[in-house]
Amino acid sequence: MKRRARLVAVVATVACGALGVISSTQTWLTVVLDDGAGHALEVPGAAAIPVLAPLSLAVLALGAALAIVGVVLRVVFGVLSTAIGGILAWTSGQVVFADPAAAVASTVTESTGIAGAPGVADMIATITATAWPPIALAVWIVLTASGIFTLITARSWGGVGRRYRTEDAAHAAGPAGSRPHDAIDDWDDLSRGEDPTA
Repeated sequence: MKRRARLVAVVATVACGALGVISSTQTWLTVVLDDGAGHALEVPGAAAIPVLAPLSLAVLALGAALAIVGVVLRVVFGVLSTAIGGILAWTSGQVVFADPAAAVASTVTESTGIAGAPGVADMIATITATAWPPIALAVWIVLTASGIFTLITARSWGGVGRRYRTEDAAHAAGPAGSRPHDAIDDWDDLSRGEDPTA
């Protein structure tokens, strides 16, 4: 159960980060300009939500590190995952459920040179969404749940490399069984900060 909880949290976090990075490069919205020619502009996720790519990369790093850190950092990472998931779920929800004009503003400004919400709104004829905004919203809801799951289960995961620490303690407590002390044992002594020549 402990191993499964760790696996679920790590896999969910890494998967959410990877999907976030992928979604940042995909077209979220297509905006048709009211400029007489009806130019269509594709708006990728990174343009719709400027923090999408960096926060997704941060989630990837959190997920990778989550597999090896101790209890305190698991709790910290759980809090960070929950916060990032909440922020990105909110911003993705604005694109899905609210007026997506704000999400296309930077792309429209870059293409036309017109800035400011009223001017940009006047330039927009239609905005069509792809499947990526709702997919991203679902991903960030899963990340938020994963962060909460990490917080709840972090203390039950056990330590990393416990068996190696136990073997080291047993080795330090007594001689290395029936075999003679050799060069490998000297290196082990050095690794523990002991002087093998003493």
